Amino acid sequence: MTVWPPNLSRLDPGWRDLVQTFLSSEQGQALSTRLAQAIQADAVVYPPDPFRALALTPLHDVRVVILGQDPYHGPGQAEGLSFSVPEGVRIPPSLRNIFKELQASLGRPPSNHGSLHSWAKQGVLLLNTCLTVEQGQPASHARWGWEGLTDALVAAVAQGQQPVVFMLWGAHAQAKKGLIQASAGSDRHLVLEANHPSPLSAMRPPAPFLGCGHFAEANDFLRRHARKTIAW
Repeated sequence: MTVWPPNLSRLDPGWRDLVQTFLSSEQGQALSTRLAQAIQADAVVYPPDPFRALALTPLHDVRVVILGQDPYHGPGQAEGLSFSVPEGVRIPPSLRNIFKELQASLGRPPSNHGSLHSWAKQGVLLLNTCLTVEQGQPASHARWGWEGLTDALVAAVAQGQQPVVFMLWGAHAQAKKGLIQASAGSDRHLVLEANHPSPLSAMRPPAPFLGCGHFAEANDFLRRHARKTIAW
């Protein structure tokens, strides 16, 4: 369950300054008030640490950004990393499709757990567009104000001088494309788009997720730009 207000001391300065600026803004204060009131009213809010992705992947280390929507809303699932669940928790359908795509495009054997912690430690920013959710109520904290912060985080990555791969799966993620284009030269980063990996859309035209080849494309791009590839 989410603890609020958060401890920001473990974030690297690049992220910490952005988060502190947001939380002190009118939009950030309104979000903080709403979250604190929900928690005081005994709402169960996930994940325990909304800023875990930022703690595990410093701004200067980001090589790939994978954008999700909002955290998983079931007990024990959300761990502050988009699409990831802790070891020992049943792998959700969208993540199973991600693993299927990895196996098809890179020959990676299926994982026996759903934690993507190792990706985050390699520079894969696993960021949801909304960072909290109430138990059993998907998208319950959408439009509470988180989008203002995640816009700023995506823009900060795009403004960096190092080339980065942005994987935009589904409409929520693709809505951030304009931020990337506005913040960087059109040829500095690689933007990959496909449907969301959910079983409802993973095979739907015109841009099915299964068969998209994004993981192989990402490593090819990083290699061409002399950046370390990801051990997916």
